[in-house]
Amino acid sequence: MSIAIVTDSTCDLPQNIINELGITVIPMFINIGDKGFLDGIEITRRDFYTNLPTYKTHPSTGTPGLDIFTNTYKSLAEKGFRNILSIHISEKLSATVNMARNAAREFKQIPVTVLDSRQLSMGTGIQVERAARMAAEGSGLEEILSALHDLMLRTFVAARLDTLEFLRRSGRMNAFLAGIGSVLQLKPILTMRDGLPGSERVRTTHKAEIRLTEMLKALQPIEYFCLLHTNATEKARAFREQVAHLIPIGNTYSMDITPVIGAHIGPGAVGYAIVSKNIKNSK
Repeated sequence: MSIAIVTDSTCDLPQNIINELGITVIPMFINIGDKGFLDGIEITRRDFYTNLPTYKTHPSTGTPGLDIFTNTYKSLAEKGFRNILSIHISEKLSATVNMARNAAREFKQIPVTVLDSRQLSMGTGIQVERAARMAAEGSGLEEILSALHDLMLRTFVAARLDTLEFLRRSGRMNAFLAGIGSVLQLKPILTMRDGLPGSERVRTTHKAEIRLTEMLKALQPIEYFCLLHTNATEKARAFREQVAHLIPIGNTYSMDITPVIGAHIGPGAVGYAIVSKNIKNSK
C-alpha cells in the first residue's frame, strides 16, 4: 500500500466512487439550532434542503478539528500506507485546508502532503478521483501532484442560484445588496476558477441559463462534465438537455451539492463542474 487519498465531504463525489477507490472522506459539520450533524452521515441532503427554508435558525457550518485530521492520518498509517495526499476545498472558502496543514505538520508517522484544490464541490471531487485512480495504478506522489496542478488550471465550476436569500441569511453577502437583489428578482451566478470566486447578476432564470451556456461554449472543447444542483433534479436534468450538444457523450455525474455549501446558496441552484481540454480556453 502506497498513497492514501483523503478529502472532505464538500468534494461531492458519488459514494460508489469513494468506495471503489478507497477514498477517505472527513465529514464537515452542519449546525442547526443547538444540534450538530456530520455532513453526509447524520443528515440526508434531501431532508436538509426540504427543511432549509423553514429552519428557525439558519444553519451554520463547521470545520473538523485538528484531532479529527490527526486521527484520520494515524489510522491510515496503521493500515500500512506509506504516504498520504490530503485534498480539500479552497482556502478562499473554508479553513479546512489550513486545519489539515496544521495536522500534517504535527503528524510524524508517515509523510502527509496537503493540497488546496482551489475549488469546491465536484471541482475538488474531480481532482480527488483523478488522484485516487492514479494512486491505484501505482503512480508516484510527484506524478500525481503534477497531474492535479494541470487539472486545476482547466477546471471551472459555475451555478445559477434560485435566490439571493440564503446568501443573505448565511451572512455571506452584504445585506443591502441582498435586499436589492430580492426586489429586482436577480438570479446570481457564482463561479470558481483556480482559487478565485466570482459572481455575475442577471434578471431571470432563463437569462442565467443562457449565460451558463455561453460559458460552456467559451470553454470548448470540454473533457469532463458534471451536473450540479441543490435538490433540483428535474431542473438540472432539463438544463443538461439544453446543453447536451456542448458536453462529452457518455455517462456524467449528476450530484446534489453538499449541505455545507447548500446552506449558503439555498435549494434550487443548478450548475456544473467542467474540465476544459484546452488550458488557454480555460483561463
